[in-house]
Amino acid sequence: MNIFVGNLAKEVTEQDLQTLFGECGSVRSVKIIKDLFSGESKGFGFVEMPGAADAQKAIKELNTRDLKGKKITVNEARPREDDRRRGGHKGHGGGHRGGNTGNRGGGRRGW
Repeated sequence: MNIFVGNLAKEVTEQDLQTLFGECGSVRSVKIIKDLFSGESKGFGFVEMPGAADAQKAIKELNTRDLKGKKITVNEARPREDDRRRGGHKGHGGGHRGGNTGNRGGGRRGW
């Protein structure tokens, strides 16, 4: 079962989550979501536990637990909606910007 973990302090590492969730059972994987440019934690992540009983135990016991000064949110992850990645409005493509773009000086240079 995939578990969402939110309200993470910036200092929390994947190893911290591995250790914490390991108290409740077997952990298959841990992933903290990070900003693409800065590499800094976005404050949430996911833990995958192979056993449903262990996952439910983790959700029950770890939700609102203090971790590095913040009360974390732990619940079952919802299926991802891919509309965000497609661009445009409500998942529709970004469209084509036809027409003359004019001369923007993008020609070959003599470097």
